[in-house]
Amino acid sequence: MREAHTDRLGPRRPEGANATDLLLERASATPERAVYALRDGTSWRDVAAADFLEQVQWLARGLIAGGLSAGDRVAILSPSCYEWSLVDFAIWYAGGVSVPIYETDSPAQIEWILRDSGASRVFVAPALGATVTGVLEASPDLAERFIRVTSLEFDGEGPTLSSLAGPGHGVSDAELERHRAAAGLSSPATIVYTSGTTGRPKGCVVTHGNLVLLTDNLIPHLPDPLGAPDPRTLMFLPLAHVLAHAVQVVCLAAGATVAYSSPNELLSALRSFRPTFLLGVPRIFEKVYAAALDQAARAGRSGVFARAAAVARDYSAAVDNAAAGRGEGPGRRLRLAHAVFDRLVYGRLRAVFGGAFTTAVCGGGPLSPQLTHFFRGVGVPVLEGYGLTETTGPCTVNTAGHVRVGSVGRPVPGTSVRIADDGEILVRGIGVFAGYHGATEATAFDADGYFATGDLGRLDADGFLTVTGRKKDLIVTAGGKNVAPEPLEEVLRASPLVEHALVVGEGRPFVSALIVLDRDGLAMWCREHGRKLDVHAAATDPAVLGEVQAAVDAANALVSRAESIRKFAVVGLEPSIEAGQLTPSLKLRRAAVVADCRDEIEAIYS
Repeated sequence: MREAHTDRLGPRRPEGANATDLLLERASATPERAVYALRDGTSWRDVAAADFLEQVQWLARGLIAGGLSAGDRVAILSPSCYEWSLVDFAIWYAGGVSVPIYETDSPAQIEWILRDSGASRVFVAPALGATVTGVLEASPDLAERFIRVTSLEFDGEGPTLSSLAGPGHGVSDAELERHRAAAGLSSPATIVYTSGTTGRPKGCVVTHGNLVLLTDNLIPHLPDPLGAPDPRTLMFLPLAHVLAHAVQVVCLAAGATVAYSSPNELLSALRSFRPTFLLGVPRIFEKVYAAALDQAARAGRSGVFARAAAVARDYSAAVDNAAAGRGEGPGRRLRLAHAVFDRLVYGRLRAVFGGAFTTAVCGGGPLSPQLTHFFRGVGVPVLEGYGLTETTGPCTVNTAGHVRVGSVGRPVPGTSVRIADDGEILVRGIGVFAGYHGATEATAFDADGYFATGDLGRLDADGFLTVTGRKKDLIVTAGGKNVAPEPLEEVLRASPLVEHALVVGEGRPFVSALIVLDRDGLAMWCREHGRKLDVHAAATDPAVLGEVQAAVDAANALVSRAESIRKFAVVGLEPSIEAGQLTPSLKLRRAAVVADCRDEIEAIYS
């Protein structure tokens, strides 16, 4: 199949609609329903829809009193939190355009985004205030444009949310409504800067129509998890990422309660908040699996866990085959084994997620099919999806009733996916952005209005999309062989010992790989084998290298000899967002890692 399409499910909106309509509709339909929850020690305090609307209006009046005009850009620099969401909706309610900035961005990146977007205001988390002050002091021309730098707190020194909102008492209801109604479906709602694996971030203009139409269509498309009686989710991904940003708008409209947690406090927050669904990236699920494996080893139950994991994967694979018409599902013996392990092992794993969990949605990169089968087999189904900043997050997704493990699902309603002659994925639909902010060059749309994603993929006979790599990441060896590195890297990362893997070989006689060891996985391996090794000693230890070689062999089994990894090097690099080797969504910046490991690469080929 070369093209797949899913018809719209949501209502037709008038051109004058915008994202604030979703909030007004929620507050009108269920004013007492909790749409956010704030952590209060070990408990959680609900924020009802009507109360959230009142706070949004209160802050929007302050922005208007402070001179904000329709279309003005306002930046937000903060970790994910309730105040982030409050400010985001208040900017829209006042007629402005929000500009999210990652809390991990460098001063140079922050300066670029503030300058490129034309933002004249910025809301900043208290801990990051000095960073913004330093950026403005270093750029006097930028500082001259700024009206206000406001701390994302209600009380404190200097401009705060409370002091900003104070003058808003003089803004009439009619003036507030005039600002709220200034934007329509085609108006910019937010300028989201790509985390970017190469070059400067580009500002993607996401419209109110992108957010509203995606919301209207995703809610009926995903009855599980969004249609549950009391849907609750714990948001720990950065709201500066378009996926988290769009999903929390969907959650508000669906009446789901959203709470926030830092990744470091995730386990305790899961236990106390008990979400019904989660939004995550592959590394989170890889870490959960590694932690479960380690816990089993500590308890002397490695063998039991290994058998339970195998049964979970086999059970899920049988379900998948039956759905594709290739079998009748799990047989009697497999069902019996699955029931036994459900009592012995799987229930404990589900408890890690709080005990009320039904579904996870995973994006931002590929999750290995083995892990997807494992989690579904233990009763924690992970629905993989695919999207870009340029598609406002998800443009395809597996749904609870239509899952094909290894794929990223079928087009969301109102979206078409096409495969070009060279294998590139093309997308057209309700989520595709308006273009790049301030771009002088033409955006990559073809004559039919399809956006060229830069990703490679294929569609099966039922319209499920499988992403096979990045078009620009294709490696061409000295022998002229085209090699897609991502599938090889995905298998390598499935090893508990491998934190990161990068396949290289551009213009070289063969393909090789750089391996970064997983510290937690190494510690678990050492306990199992009665060894004491740090990552530096492990990099040359024959037994550790043998384990890595086994992962390389598993990856090579998927490709031809010309595409196979002939050599690898365990490197001492510790990729981080701060050092520029990882994007905020935890993907390797390929060019940065290659540059930092130039000597190790040369040593492989010497």
